[in-house]
This record gives sequence, C-alpha cells and structure tokens, in this order.
Amino acid sequence: MKQFFFETPVFTAEAALLAASAGVDRLELCSSFAEGGETPGPGIFRYLKQRAGIPVFVMIRPRAGDFAYSAEEIEIMGEEIRQFCSLGADGFVFGILNADSSVNADACKDLVIDAENKPCTFHRAFDVCNNRDESLETIISCGFKRVLTSGGKNSVDEGLNEITRLMNIAKDRIIIMPGGGLKPGHIETLRNTGYLKEMHASCKKIRPTVSSYRNQSVQFSANGTGEDGVLTFDVEVFRKFKAVIG
Repeated sequence: MKQFFFETPVFTAEAALLAASAGVDRLELCSSFAEGGETPGPGIFRYLKQRAGIPVFVMIRPRAGDFAYSAEEIEIMGEEIRQFCSLGADGFVFGILNADSSVNADACKDLVIDAENKPCTFHRAFDVCNNRDESLETIISCGFKRVLTSGGKNSVDEGLNEITRLMNIAKDRIIIMPGGGLKPGHIETLRNTGYLKEMHASCKKIRPTVSSYRNQSVQFSANGTGEDGVLTFDVEVFRKFKAVIG
C-alpha cells in the first residue's frame, strides 16, 4: 500500500493523459479552469476512463460563483452524479453551503447517497465556511471521505498552519487533503503531523499554441491567454513532488 496518494485536477485530455503516464494516482476531472472548476462533460470522462488507467473523480459544480445553490441546482447536481455513476465514475468532488456559509448538511447527505457508496470529497468550499471546526464535524457526519483545503487562505503556503491544525483535529476520522498552491516544500511539515495521506496539486503549465495565425482583434478567454497557449500538465513539477514523497 502506498504511503502517500497524489491527486491532480485536470481540465483537458492532454493534461490527464500526461499526468496518468507520469505516475499520478488519481485524476480530478473538471471543466472551466478560469472559473475554478465546474462539472465536465460525459465525453471526456468516458474517453479518460478508457485510456488513463487510474481512478477518475468527477467535479460536480453546476456554475461558478458561490456555493449556496438553489433547489434546482442541487437537483441537477444529483442528476449529474447519478449519470456519472452509470458511466463508471470512481468518486465525486462537491460542496454545498447555506447562505450563512455553513455546510448544507441535508443537501450534502443526499448527494453522498446519490453517489452509491463511491467516495466523495468536500472541495475548497470548505475554505469559505464561517466556522471550519464545526463545518469539519458536519462534513464527517455527511459521509465524505476527505476534505480538500488550503487552510482557509488563498494558498497552502498561507494556510499551512491551519491545515496542520485541522489534521490534528480530524486525525483518522477523515482525510485532510492539502491543495491549492501546494508545493514540494510543504510536504515535510504536513508529513510530520502523522496524518498526511493524500495531496492535491495541479502541476499545471501553459504550453505554446500550435496555431500559426492569431487574430489579435478577437479574444475568447477571460484571462487573455487561451488563444496563445493550452493548459496542460507539467511532468517536471510532478517529478519534484515525487522526489520528496518517494
């Protein structure tokens, strides 16, 4: 059994296949990188299930913005989970909050049930909860297997102390999975808690476009880089993680 498990979020088939071939343990499949991740389409999921050869967890997020979803959006999330279950998803990643930024326990429990015993991750909606200690207990009671967190900050670098505190609170009741700007240099501190089991890092980079022509008068991506490059997986960055975690 591996001592540490490495998950990477992917937004393209290219990135996913590079990550799988490099030795990543699990993919978190998303769409909409610029929006922080939304539910992907079934086509790319089925393609990767056939070719990646490693578990694929599916992001279930119906839109960008906050995590206080309407009844209709929650119903859609349940339908997406049921459909991806039928396609062979290995697990799911989602999080639902109330208007006061507490965890919506009823909705989360229902979606965990919809997942048919497949493991569910509560994503970084946790980082905007109004009380992380109470929210952690609620998430555990809902049946989630792990929490993805940057410690309530923009990045693991800023939230490292909080992540280690949460690990010591959670112990073995749930996996605290650090992610959001995770770097190889953070691993030793996290490992010293005795509760580091899984980690989450994108190892992303932008590769140059193969297109030989660019119309400077047209821009499709919000950040202005989409037409000049393609988001992909940086194998060299992943190797730096591997050198630390073994």
